[in-house]
Amino acid sequence: MKFTAEINVMPLKALLDPQGKAVRMSMHNMGYKTIDNVRIGKHITMELEAGDRQEASDKVEEACKKILSNPVMEFYEFDLVQLK
Repeated sequence: MKFTAEINVMPLKALLDPQGKAVRMSMHNMGYKTIDNVRIGKHITMELEAGDRQEASDKVEEACKKILSNPVMEFYEFDLVQLK
């Protein structure tokens, strides 16, 4: 079975996000004063082969933990879609 994983990796809410802060300041300088709490992260899309949905989920989970995110500074979430 083939799956697509849509993964979002974001900075932990308790940590400062200097990139998000810089974007927020730029937006305020451009007149967008009502925009606040900008957070910048990563969006990753990948296709994978697995025997079933659970195996696919396990593979994506492992990739997120070992390669795609830094658990000290980031959290992740993902959705799986089975391709036809």
